[in-house]
Amino acid sequence: MARDSGRTTGLGVDIGGSGIKAAPVDLAGGAFAADRVRQETPQPSTPAAVAPVVADVIAGFDVPADTPVGITFPAVIQHGIARTAANVDKSWIGTDAGTLFAETLGRKVLVVNDADAAGYAEIAFGAGKGVRGVVLVTTLGTGIGSALFVDGKLVPNTELGHLEIDGHDAEKKAADSARERHDLSWSHWAKRLQRYYSHVEDLLWPDLIVVGGGVSKKHEKFLPHLDLRTPIVPAQLRNDAGIIGAAMLAAQLED
Repeated sequence: MARDSGRTTGLGVDIGGSGIKAAPVDLAGGAFAADRVRQETPQPSTPAAVAPVVADVIAGFDVPADTPVGITFPAVIQHGIARTAANVDKSWIGTDAGTLFAETLGRKVLVVNDADAAGYAEIAFGAGKGVRGVVLVTTLGTGIGSALFVDGKLVPNTELGHLEIDGHDAEKKAADSARERHDLSWSHWAKRLQRYYSHVEDLLWPDLIVVGGGVSKKHEKFLPHLDLRTPIVPAQLRNDAGIIGAAMLAAQLED
């Protein structure tokens, strides 16, 4: 599904609204090669504040100096430029994040949407491994992230959590944050997920749907309530997926 870079170790960073996490990655095994490091996301989370923290979290890792860094970011990332900003400072919008991090880190850098990175890892090493055709990976959390793959190839920045369903932005009704905010039972929340996933499968006709995000570890509480024609399964790599996927994608950068 990807060009073989010849590298054995990658480096991934996952930027979120509350934390910035990083780890070296065993590219052949799809697992961390050392313990993950985490620091709080600075507030306000401006580009000037975030970039030095990213440099700090990767500083202690023993990886080759020419190892590219894959960085997940909660935004639409178009050719390295942040076009949106979710749970980070709005000053990121329009920022050339790729150039900013490359200059700060002194390394080759690939910045990628956080859901796309997590999905990429699930396709390579997780629940989507070996599945041909159309695979949709979703992350249920504060919002709904999406990553779409066709025969293993990523279609970036799909943003399917923002589909309008019944007059509402889908994630405002069906994200895990909506379950918590409205104190919904698992079965009641599953009805909202049913509406969302039924709509998505009617649009895309996927061969598989993978459900990630932190709530996926409790998948037995809600997935059995869903009645879809598409097989729907929990993600396997969970919170490690973003770092792993970002490292894998960055390792494909041309030398």
